[in-house]
Amino acid sequence: MPDLDARIDALPDKSLLLLDDDNALRTRLGRALEGRGFEPVLVASVTEALAAVKVFPPAFAVLDMRLEDGTGLKVVEAMREARPDSKVIMLTGYGNIATAVAAVKAGAVDYLSKPADADEVARALLALPGDPPAPPENPMSADRVRWEHIQRVYELCGHNVSETARRLNMHRRTLQRILAKRAPR
Repeated sequence: MPDLDARIDALPDKSLLLLDDDNALRTRLGRALEGRGFEPVLVASVTEALAAVKVFPPAFAVLDMRLEDGTGLKVVEAMREARPDSKVIMLTGYGNIATAVAAVKAGAVDYLSKPADADEVARALLALPGDPPAPPENPMSADRVRWEHIQRVYELCGHNVSETARRLNMHRRTLQRILAKRAPR
């Protein structure tokens, strides 16, 4: 990672906004990014993030997609208005193509699935236009991707099992068994 360290050292502005409602993840990732040379400001809600962007728009941002008081997409839009040259990365535990497209359309430069480590986040933040993304070191298993998709559709259907089963084209009882199990690794 020496090349990455040199790129961070050469940055004129190392300010970074880190938005996540998971306190442990936010603190751990913030410390790791600070150790790599960034100057993070940690916030736990969309409201706090919007206030921070108004006071001092950072050069970089790492934003959670889904939060209790809204979506990180609102913060991406505020960042684009306040500082068009900023680089924004979206993090999510519920990755799907539709939300990735929405994030990129809003102005994010990359979209990473949780858990993302600090090296992966730093590489995404410092990627040059046209750099191909590196393949993930520990991608989600097919079972985990399936489970995440089912959970997302279930949530979008307002936790209605019958409607979710209809949309996923599966039997309601099968869906109930899947929902009763723990998430695969």
